[in-house]
Amino acid sequence: MMHRYRSHTCGDLRETQADETIRLSGWCHRIRDHGGVLFIDLRDHYGMTQCVVDPDSAAFPLAEKLRSEWVVKIDGLVRKRPAGTENPEMPTGLIEVYVTEIEVLGPAAELPMPVFGDVDYPEDIRLKYRFLDLRREKLHKNIMLRGKVVDSLRRRMKEQGFFEFQTPILTASSPEGARDFLVPSRIHPGKFYALPQAPQQYKQLLMMAGFDRYFQIAPCFRDEDPRADRLPGEFYQLDIEMSFVTQEDIFAAMEPVIRGAFEEFGNGQPVTQVFPRIPYAEAMLKYGSDKPDLRNPLVIADVTDLFGRDDVTFNAFKNVIKKGGVVRAIPATGAAAQPRSFFDKLNDWAKSEGAAGLGYVIFEGGDNGPVGKGPIAKFLPADVQAAIIARADLKAGDAVFFACDIEEKAAKLAGAARLRIGHELGLSKTGVFELCWIVDFPMYEWNEDDKKVDFSHNPFSMPQGGLEALQQQDPLTIKAFQYDIACNGYEIASGGIRNHRPEAMVKAFEIAGYGEETVVERFGGMYRAFQYGAPPHGGMAAGIDRIIMLLAGVQNLREISLFPMNQKAEDLLMGAPSEATTKQLRELHIRLNLPEPK
Repeated sequence: MMHRYRSHTCGDLRETQADETIRLSGWCHRIRDHGGVLFIDLRDHYGMTQCVVDPDSAAFPLAEKLRSEWVVKIDGLVRKRPAGTENPEMPTGLIEVYVTEIEVLGPAAELPMPVFGDVDYPEDIRLKYRFLDLRREKLHKNIMLRGKVVDSLRRRMKEQGFFEFQTPILTASSPEGARDFLVPSRIHPGKFYALPQAPQQYKQLLMMAGFDRYFQIAPCFRDEDPRADRLPGEFYQLDIEMSFVTQEDIFAAMEPVIRGAFEEFGNGQPVTQVFPRIPYAEAMLKYGSDKPDLRNPLVIADVTDLFGRDDVTFNAFKNVIKKGGVVRAIPATGAAAQPRSFFDKLNDWAKSEGAAGLGYVIFEGGDNGPVGKGPIAKFLPADVQAAIIARADLKAGDAVFFACDIEEKAAKLAGAARLRIGHELGLSKTGVFELCWIVDFPMYEWNEDDKKVDFSHNPFSMPQGGLEALQQQDPLTIKAFQYDIACNGYEIASGGIRNHRPEAMVKAFEIAGYGEETVVERFGGMYRAFQYGAPPHGGMAAGIDRIIMLLAGVQNLREISLFPMNQKAEDLLMGAPSEATTKQLRELHIRLNLPEPK
């Protein structure tokens, strides 16, 4: 007896089933009228099948009423497509189904957005009708890719001897660096749970508890402003922790997992085999970023000392250098052939970024080597030009741009200019995944607003040199056992070896202005655990959403997430966030103090 709804899926049928009577159910993807014969492309999760209804079929009168996205059940006969009408692009493209009977299972109202054809559509409509958006081929494919990547990561972790644990979602507030989402407690009036920004403390406690190798596909919640590469509200990470390990052990365990996922799902695009290790300071100098895009071959050079020389009279830079500023040189390979507008546009762009501009020199061929031309060249003696050529690896036909500012701003501008120049001159590689480790992050940074030393990354990291470094070194010179993985200009993973000695933990927080009582109050569980035999341990977390975004070749995380929020952190489909009822607020002992309407 035939199944009530289907004998096959819409991706099943092949030539071998010709002349079989079958039953399909699915959505009317597209309906075409070819001179009175109706062609219905029937779609389900598994694929698409072409169904044909002609006026001789008893089903024809009903078929004429069908519209896009109606859900129907179709009975019919499988037959080979007539010669010349085959579609080798479709798995079912050699057959069609001659329809004998149709039953409408779910009619569809007029669509607020089309499903057929991946046309761009306003985001608010796409998110409000996300269930329709998810029917579209590209998005459906991205979501299925996501599931496969997560499966692959799980398998790779288990093969390495890791075990998956689930850590609590309702927890205590913690200083991961972003705002917490708070959840009021009904049973404890005036007190709040926090949703975890990451399972950081729990995974470290699992190491204290002796579990050795932990991983989790962990939901993380941060009340941050959304960006294209950061989802508002929640995101997922491959979270790991290991005991009795050095930084090298973590690199050896995680590199094959990350590389393997890119190789498995990267459509044959080359993937870095041995991730280079780039110290943070070197990355900031050479690439102007701690998440460098290594597809771009341009390398920034420091030329501060050359512009500081007495015989260089370019005062616009000299005055900045006197105040502690730096000059960074960004090479532009082959740019000498570009029209003047190329240079003017880059200068205007730099000004729009808040900089004074981008000075430049164009090097043309001369009898004794390249000769500089352009507005700055006349201020630079021949030996200074030669030194710039050597440092920035230039030759005749190249140009060089200069960013001059305090170090942090100069690095940021030079880094952005490097990417822009590489893109506009067509120098950057495409169709590759370039991965690297960024290592030796500074443990602390100077907070100019509060005039104090702050943690620059994860407060639980082990300083290089341990307790001794914390006691004897200038805090701003201490490096930490912290590391990131960067891929094509995105940070996709971050981690560190943890500081597992209580006295070192207290000292590390003390330098950032937190007393021992604060540490005990805020991290009591971890502080206590450190007193009772803590193994050396470390780990990392890889951003699953970003990895899948790179593999799917999309620019926005909303293209790889099932039900994302919009840029204002609103869920347009479910209507969240929403107001609470008076009864709910009363039970929680909460009174609202709303801002005045603007």
